[in-house]
Amino acid sequence: MKITLNPALKEQIAAQAQALGFAACGFASAGEDPVRAARLGQWLEEGMHGSMDWMESREHHRRSPQGLWPEARTVIALGMSYAPAFDPLALEGDEERARISVYAQGADYHDIVKKALKHLARWIVEHCAKQGIEAGVKVFVDTAPVMEKPLGEASGIGWQGKHTNMVSRTHGSWLFLGAIYTTLELEPDTMGRNRCGSCDACQTACPTDAFPAPYRLDARRCVSYLTIEHKGPIPEEFREALGNRIYGCDDCLAACPWNKFAAQAQRNRAFLPRAELVAPRLDELLALDDAGFRKLFSGSPIKRIGRDRFVRNCLYAAGNSGNHALVEQVRSLCADPDEAVADAAVWALGRLEEG
Repeated sequence: MKITLNPALKEQIAAQAQALGFAACGFASAGEDPVRAARLGQWLEEGMHGSMDWMESREHHRRSPQGLWPEARTVIALGMSYAPAFDPLALEGDEERARISVYAQGADYHDIVKKALKHLARWIVEHCAKQGIEAGVKVFVDTAPVMEKPLGEASGIGWQGKHTNMVSRTHGSWLFLGAIYTTLELEPDTMGRNRCGSCDACQTACPTDAFPAPYRLDARRCVSYLTIEHKGPIPEEFREALGNRIYGCDDCLAACPWNKFAAQAQRNRAFLPRAELVAPRLDELLALDDAGFRKLFSGSPIKRIGRDRFVRNCLYAAGNSGNHALVEQVRSLCADPDEAVADAAVWALGRLEEG
């Protein structure tokens, strides 16, 4: 028999979410959305996921929350703000400094968001138990086959902008997303209304033309994909466009006009940037061995790509810098045991010597 829940429960969950550091909370159905599923299928069929094979192998789980957990009835979509207090593009063109995406300059969001999700899920179970209601819950943040952005839009916490990321009227493009799947039957909120209008700022800001059309991303051309997910040498056609970006890219996010409304007061303090990652020196990063890399990026999402891929990225930045003071350091990496690092060093050295 279907249980009719206390209509105040949604408000109580949202209030508890805010107390735990979430800046946005919304509710959506766990059922399959045919349009959302079709878009995912088309994106995968066109190969725009690049080498991210897990996107394709678990498509059946991504199509809907119930594809992953049949007992789910409601999705609680949540967002934590990491709106920067500084211009993310301030270091563009700096010949001595590298650019790390805003989201990776502080603590690993996976740990922070998941901890808060678990606290909220536990509160929901205990709160409902006091009312004689059994609540099943599962928490997800990024690493599971969950379509957080479309579900966020369905829950009303924002909409997927033309850059395919979540946009909020209150928090701009700066939200970490998480989700709680639950067996509770909760009334869905109104779907987020698209407010991009005729604006194409995010499209034109992309340095590698990764958007074949509004609301469509070709990950194979995206700087974030290339510097984080892509293994081996990055195709030469993209190397110059990387500039001094060594981990991720903020350009399309930073270009969004809705960021001017971002409520920085609601930023989670755990995401405040570490001083050594705000404007790191290229020469110091190029000198990292495996132990030094692990020490510097302990507790950071950057650690997952490893020293070799990271130094590879730094070498592309060195090649684009025009900074001849880096020549000898780059030259020494031409014999690096990792083939991608050595290839990047040879490319960077050629650029510096011809410049």
